[in-house]
Amino acid sequence: MVLLTSDECNFDLEATDFNLPGVDGRNWSLQQCMGRNGLLIMFICNHCPYVKAVQERIVRDALELKQLGIESVAILSNDTTNYPEDSFYNMRLLAERLKFSFPYLLDESQAVAKNYDAVCTPDFFGYNKDYKLQYRGRLDASRKETAPEDSNRDLFEAMKLIGETNHGPQYQVPSIGCSIKWK
Repeated sequence: MVLLTSDECNFDLEATDFNLPGVDGRNWSLQQCMGRNGLLIMFICNHCPYVKAVQERIVRDALELKQLGIESVAILSNDTTNYPEDSFYNMRLLAERLKFSFPYLLDESQAVAKNYDAVCTPDFFGYNKDYKLQYRGRLDASRKETAPEDSNRDLFEAMKLIGETNHGPQYQVPSIGCSIKWK
């Protein structure tokens, strides 16, 4: 496992389109995922301990953000041959078990992760309604262990601000996690 942190937010960088298969049996594009007030794109996987530590919080935050007009999408870009826990079948099982309220997509070619310069799992990208990047930070203070329940909800608060003002916070703490498993 290689530990990495996400890059700094490149404010106003435009989101790159994609067309990826989801565990729900349909393909999803960037436009189909976008909410009326913004979009949270999450690069996650099934096996990473940093993702496992925040899975329930990701589900909670996505549900609450949906009520604010901000949609979410999760993308798995890992090499599924060498990491079978991240297979499409296992993605479907995880999404069903945790009741994902958002599409969970497979980036088998890894092109989407490369286009977004995603580096770790989890890696969060928060876009405003104009498809401009406004957040590239952590979910909260969790690492391999879940942070205390009363920890600041960095991601949720940033996305809420984006939904209200179309702008993200200037101060952002990078996300930390396992490296994306490149082919």
